[in-house]
Amino acid sequence: MRVDILSAVPQLLDSFFNYSIVQRAKDKAVVEIFIHDIHDFGKGTYKQIDDYQYGGGAGMVLMVEPLDKLISHLKSEREYDDIIFMTPDAPVLNQTTVNELSLKDNLMILAGHYKGVDQRLRDLHVTREISLGDYVLSGGELPAAVLIDALVRLLPGAITDETSALSDSFQNDLLAPPVYTRPPVYKGMKVPNVLLSGNHQKIAEWREQKAEEITKKIRPDLLK
Repeated sequence: MRVDILSAVPQLLDSFFNYSIVQRAKDKAVVEIFIHDIHDFGKGTYKQIDDYQYGGGAGMVLMVEPLDKLISHLKSEREYDDIIFMTPDAPVLNQTTVNELSLKDNLMILAGHYKGVDQRLRDLHVTREISLGDYVLSGGELPAAVLIDALVRLLPGAITDETSALSDSFQNDLLAPPVYTRPPVYKGMKVPNVLLSGNHQKIAEWREQKAEEITKKIRPDLLK
């Protein structure tokens, strides 16, 4: 998979992609991540990429021209399966969307900034819009990083035990069951006997039951 990220503050993304699972996936050539500075296509001597919004109001807006030039340049080099805009006014990211996107080959992600981006840019190029939730951040860099982290861990070869990702929360519309490790008893609290039994069928049944109980208690909306 190749991911191109468009950012007004690319420095915010450097450290995130140089550690942990994402770095290992890059080292194994499971994923390629390229960060593009929107200022490189900015206007004039000062590489301007934002301006006041028409109609008045507080907040600067990312201009259509620099972004259009950058996206058009990238599209001239390859075809993208999706051009994604990270923005609060969009459908909220869920595991179903992550699963779908993990099957793509080439993705472009626009990290919004300031008040937003000129609507004409969204109309021209964006094929999918994603929000992390019902709140506003100072920029789209963190949401872009979160999306990529969620995607990369599903790619074959990214994590050591590939079956691990398949048992995460939301993969089957349920939250994950409780997990335990050594010691078997700590401060009087015991690991459930079934997990120590070695009976894989019973363990699977226990985990499914607990997953359903936790989901019903915390996220009953998922059961609908």
